[in-house]
Amino acid sequence: MPEVIINGPEGRLEGRYHHAKTPNAPIAVVLHPDPRGGGTMNNKITYALYQTFVQRGFSVLRFNFRGVGRSQGSFDRGEGELSDAASALDWLQTYNPNASASWVAGFSFGAWIGMQLLMRRPELVSFISVAPPANMFDFTFLAPCPVSGQVIQGDADEVVPEASVAKLVHKLSNQRDISIDYQVIPGAGHFFADQLTQVTGAVDRYVRDTMAALPVATAGGAGRGALR
Repeated sequence: MPEVIINGPEGRLEGRYHHAKTPNAPIAVVLHPDPRGGGTMNNKITYALYQTFVQRGFSVLRFNFRGVGRSQGSFDRGEGELSDAASALDWLQTYNPNASASWVAGFSFGAWIGMQLLMRRPELVSFISVAPPANMFDFTFLAPCPVSGQVIQGDADEVVPEASVAKLVHKLSNQRDISIDYQVIPGAGHFFADQLTQVTGAVDRYVRDTMAALPVATAGGAGRGALR
């Protein structure tokens, strides 16, 4: 799990990277929760998502947004953090130019940033959003949502009410050709203190099944035709 330094829009971004041994392995970038609440790339859910992709044979990057840890810059209300995520994906693609597929995953604030990244980067084939803060941030940009994905939410979330996420999932699911795998974890709060196994199990199953169903033509080109 080597430490890496990425050239971001406001200076260096601190990250951790796992390079898969399999040629043309798929890639994933994992985004952490709100820095204003102490969110970092070492957050428990963020790390669990990272490890789940590692175990599925992906080359995976997680990193600290600007102003977090050793990443330079300062918090930018999401606009700068989206640029950070795009730079991180650029870096990941540079080291994996023949990746078979590209994914994004995020927790809370990171889920919001990740879903914005979907709109900018057509090579992303799917997403994982854990506890997307649908009650705090505007998700209307997902019109239309470009790809299907998975949303995981606790039904006892004290930060993001499950009803808010269910409403978002309903809107996305009603879009043409979009399927959202919505997993509600019973008894789970925002940080899934005792439900980490359920979260990782759901993510693992979804990634496995989605990758198995991807046509070769769809999975290819992870490093081609990217919009910045």
